[in-house]
Amino acid sequence: MSRDPSATKASLLAAARVEFAAHGAAGARVDRIAERAGVSKERIYGYFGSKGKLFDAVLDEVLDEVMEFVGAPGKDIGEYVRRVHDFHRERPDLVRLLVWEGMQGGGSCPNRQSRVEHYVRKNRAMADAIGLDSAEEAAPYLFMFMALCSWPVVVPQIARLVLGEEVDTDEGRERLKHHIGDFAEAAIGHVREQQSRV
Repeated sequence: MSRDPSATKASLLAAARVEFAAHGAAGARVDRIAERAGVSKERIYGYFGSKGKLFDAVLDEVLDEVMEFVGAPGKDIGEYVRRVHDFHRERPDLVRLLVWEGMQGGGSCPNRQSRVEHYVRKNRAMADAIGLDSAEEAAPYLFMFMALCSWPVVVPQIARLVLGEEVDTDEGRERLKHHIGDFAEAAIGHVREQQSRV
């Protein structure tokens, strides 16, 4: 019995996501991905062309999940930032994938037009939410909020050292989430106040 191509592709993406999050694009093994997905290695190349393109497809899929879960920035910046924090806490594989990409020579993000468009939309939404004229003015705020939300996932050991072991409890995580959201609200409040004086 032949397999449904869309189900096979979904299985490959799910298996690749686990493998890439654990080992990065360079350390990931195509045979482990194929075994986890229950298909031959040749299927990976047939569907995606290369391991690098499979990595790109996994990142695109995760970024689509971010938009579905988090949405775009709105007037309540604190609530938006808290949703970003929740996403990273509940799905740490996105942060891990991005860290691996950066450590393995990323930065130029070749062949990632969909990712460029993703962040152009977010920057525009951030500018509208803050009341800035251009997406370029809003981009540093989006970047800083993303960093605040992802840092506890990148270095959980530092979070424990600085904030104490309770940061790993539900109560500790909720407290951190609210601090980050409050900080974002205060920062944007300051920006809005400056804008009103212009």
